[in-house]
Amino acid sequence: MSSSSSDGLEERLDELFDEILEDTYNDIVEAQTSKQRKQAYIERNREAGHDRLWNDYFSEDSTFSAHLFRRRFRMNKELFLRIVHGLSENVPFFRQRRDATGRLVSTKTHTRGSSTTARYWRESGFPGMVGSIDCMHWEWKNCPTAWKGQYARGSGKPTIVLEAVASQDLWIWHAFFCSPCTLNDINVLDRSPVFDDIFQSRAPRLEYVVNGHMYKLAYYLTDGIYPKWSTFIQSISQPQGPKAELFARIQEATRKDVERAFGVLQARFAIVKNPTLSLDKKNIGKIMRACIILHNMIVENERDGYIRYDISAFEEGDVTRSSRVDTDRPTNIANMLGIRDDVHDKRLHQ
Repeated sequence: MSSSSSDGLEERLDELFDEILEDTYNDIVEAQTSKQRKQAYIERNREAGHDRLWNDYFSEDSTFSAHLFRRRFRMNKELFLRIVHGLSENVPFFRQRRDATGRLVSTKTHTRGSSTTARYWRESGFPGMVGSIDCMHWEWKNCPTAWKGQYARGSGKPTIVLEAVASQDLWIWHAFFCSPCTLNDINVLDRSPVFDDIFQSRAPRLEYVVNGHMYKLAYYLTDGIYPKWSTFIQSISQPQGPKAELFARIQEATRKDVERAFGVLQARFAIVKNPTLSLDKKNIGKIMRACIILHNMIVENERDGYIRYDISAFEEGDVTRSSRVDTDRPTNIANMLGIRDDVHDKRLHQ
């Protein structure tokens, strides 16, 4: 065999090898590409699921009663439907629409996811009291390592603090969230906007009489850790005499309204009872605010059905009570400083 024929055979073998290698490579790449782009289709029978959900809870002769509906959805059907209607009317994400195949996507029902001031004073037995203030801790399981020193005490777990004011019907009037766990109630109070409306004269002005003295500032019931300001009323640690004992007992019972509100909030929404898994503190704050808003909507819808206690047993004689709302709102700095001094006055209730 000549050298020229040998060279021709080798070139042919090289070309054949290159063709086989290129074809094999293209087949592998094409198979991987098609495998990545291919999406499995799962028939979920959305229409049948909607029919079952509607028949179980929303039809006129639904399978489950109103009591079971509330246990399942944590609110009455009327309030649930009002929320569904509001979301579907104002948020495009919750509007029913058709997918690429022309089928309807999830329906609206398949979601993803007061008394007057004078009456309140009369029922609570504390004229001028607007609620009880306290703090709750929410464990932050996935707190970034760099922040654990701020959000954990000693060897404890990282938590985020919620400061709230709640009334007797468990309505949460004020909420301040995202303070680190290393801050106690006093430090959280220094950051809190709870008194901003009072300092800036946006809060309604009140007048009420207690033991013959006229007062103009509303106040909160607190435990002993809070400072003795004119806007905070603590219990009597060592009451002397029947009146002091009665006051201490009723104050300690009434100030637990905010603790009951925390307990009901966690019972209704397990997401704020269990440790939060989110890494984003802003998202955690949004979750807490959403749960508080839903909680208040449920309270507003159901507060008339709450058991009312007869507080006349705690009243001694006729006490003159009055309230007045003034729309005059001075905004000068001197006035703000004067109001701040009044709020921090420790001698007012002595």
